[in-house]
Amino acid sequence: MVLQRFSWPYGGRRASFCGSFTGWRECPMGLVGAEFQVVFDLPPGVYQYRFLVDGVWRCDEAKPFVRDEYGLISNEVLVENNVQPVVQPEPSIRGTNVDEGIILTTMPPEPSSQNPGVQIAVFRHVVSEILLHNTIYDVVPISSKLAVLDTQLPVKQAFKIMHDEGLALVPLWDDHQGTITGMLTASDFVLMLRKLQRNIRVIGNEELEMHPISAWKEAKLQFYGGPDGAAMQRRPLIHVKDSDNLVDVALTIIRNEISSVPIFKCVPDSTGMPFLSLATLQGILKFLCSKLQEQAEGCSLLHNQLLSIPIGTWSPHTGRSSSRQLRTLLLSSPLNTCLDFLLQDRVSSIPIVDDNGSLRDVYSLSDIMALAKNDVYARIELEQVTVQNALDVQYQVHGRRQCHTCLQTSTLLEVLEGLSVPGVRRLVVIEQSTRFVEGIISLRDIFTFLLG
Repeated sequence: MVLQRFSWPYGGRRASFCGSFTGWRECPMGLVGAEFQVVFDLPPGVYQYRFLVDGVWRCDEAKPFVRDEYGLISNEVLVENNVQPVVQPEPSIRGTNVDEGIILTTMPPEPSSQNPGVQIAVFRHVVSEILLHNTIYDVVPISSKLAVLDTQLPVKQAFKIMHDEGLALVPLWDDHQGTITGMLTASDFVLMLRKLQRNIRVIGNEELEMHPISAWKEAKLQFYGGPDGAAMQRRPLIHVKDSDNLVDVALTIIRNEISSVPIFKCVPDSTGMPFLSLATLQGILKFLCSKLQEQAEGCSLLHNQLLSIPIGTWSPHTGRSSSRQLRTLLLSSPLNTCLDFLLQDRVSSIPIVDDNGSLRDVYSLSDIMALAKNDVYARIELEQVTVQNALDVQYQVHGRRQCHTCLQTSTLLEVLEGLSVPGVRRLVVIEQSTRFVEGIISLRDIFTFLLG
């Protein structure tokens, strides 16, 4: 039997243990551990540890031990003066009397010992079971702030509210129909600016001041409804019901290429359905991560590196295939080009790089809302603005921000946890030393992969 390598965090440190294990043997009192040795190569400190033997986590019960959420763990080993001690404890006895309720915590083998295809299939089954047996009430907060705009609100005022509240989209309420009838998004803001500038109108004039959202929605269909505007045709409001399971909710968002979906409460014997909240992939992912932490069986894929998982959008130089083309833009690129790619590719962001291809920032559709502050858009021409100019406006309004990144060697668990952080919708995959952009992992990529 082989004692597999394992790292355990304790007191801000990470302890690495390796060695060999000659086996366990049966005796009338239970399992007896044969002689083993463990070699430490650690800085001075106090560490906790346990051993993975044939897929089962065991601890040295000849030493003090405690039980945590993952099972038993020995407590503690003291390492001093960078010495590499060899520990050779006496054979220890483990009780295995099931009637007394003593249970060994089992963990899956290391990823390398399993077929990747099998790992993916097993993991997808685990994820599907979790999402199928939970509804939207499991991911929607009990109390939250939700903005809704009236369709008769002037467009200019609506976009100012969206900027001030930090919203990239907002549901629209139609008072005549008494329900939510649509969504106002950052994409609408882009299309509105382009329409006005193409018609050489003065942005901020009386027409824009008084133009209601409902009129803008109709004008958008007419203006962009030509031969190339099939995607702009009116469609029923996409929504989910509060009784829908989380698989159906996630698939609704993915298949319609939207970032969130309104939730309606299904009321029996009623013509209307009260609006409850918005469902997002990020909220579902955060819930999923919490559930995955509660079970180990079938989750070995979480510890696999991105290198071995078919997920995300990749640069051709990596040799990895992907369904989408990875686009990057220079800081000197025209903002209009960036907006074209965002709308045409139906993606939410594009990595911005320097002349060496190193990541400098990410420009997202929602960043366009920064132009709504103090009517900045009234003083610029989109055709003359660069991505650098647009980012400078963003920095002036919101300050500098962190680019959320990962490596090809990052584990799936690290990626899921990174994307479950509020406000993070994608991770840019970079080469560590040069920050060269190698790929991008979005929330949509994650759920497309998880749901097969």
